[in-house]
Amino acid sequence: MNGVLVIDKPAGLSSAAVVARVKRALAVDRAGHGGTLDPIATGVLAVCLGAATKLAQYLLADDKGYEADALLGVETDTLDRTGAVTAEHPVAVTREAVLAALARRTGEHEQVPPMYSAIKQDGVPLYARARAGETVERAPRTVRIRSLELLAFEPPRFRIAIACSKGTYVRSLVADLGSDLGCGAHLTELRRTRSGRFTLADAVPLEAVAELAAARLIAPSAALSLPVVRVPDALVPRIVAGQQLPVTVLGTTESHFQIVGPAGELRAVAHAEDGRVVYERVWA
Repeated sequence: MNGVLVIDKPAGLSSAAVVARVKRALAVDRAGHGGTLDPIATGVLAVCLGAATKLAQYLLADDKGYEADALLGVETDTLDRTGAVTAEHPVAVTREAVLAALARRTGEHEQVPPMYSAIKQDGVPLYARARAGETVERAPRTVRIRSLELLAFEPPRFRIAIACSKGTYVRSLVADLGSDLGCGAHLTELRRTRSGRFTLADAVPLEAVAELAAARLIAPSAALSLPVVRVPDALVPRIVAGQQLPVTVLGTTESHFQIVGPAGELRAVAHAEDGRVVYERVWA
């Protein structure tokens, strides 16, 4: 079984636990996910199966979409409802103030990853240091918030829709919004609505994986957001053998693309460099 299965991840499980359940249900040897979701989060989790595990790095790089619920006036050490309360403040925030804060946070900016995250420093995950009572300096990362929409505002709670680049921590975004509004905030619920080309409409409930997998499995070439370059049968053996080719042979002006055979089967992910095709991944 080779392809991508989109799971509607339930709350309370890690992404790794979801992958393990899918592997058991489908009796597959190889599986991996295309973008971590915290245990409290639900929604779109792309699980790559078989040879499609080579796609994971590209799915991780895709933009994501979320809906998030937040509570103003309360800060926690994890930046979400699972943590210990570290501060409480009175809330006197208007809808207009929230809209202004959302506007200021839209676009490209630097975001400091939370201490409770899987990022490693000196080989140790930050969450392990946080649980040991440590706080360490974290290098900020550049993220792009493509859009922020206020879906509901009933003080002290609000809900937002987020479209963002890879690596964006919604918990950190909510905490930053709370700081901007002068009262603090933490994330209470999170649902991923989109990951690259996948939406909730593509998702299968975890409990129905065995029943629906065959019908809902997405072919590797349909899983990628990259432009498609279709090649004739004559070129396929040269591509899967990794032979260097001039880009002109493929007849494309794209800089980063997927190469598929006549029937649409994925053969390679490649990019153009100095007029040549450079293969990143090849499927024999």
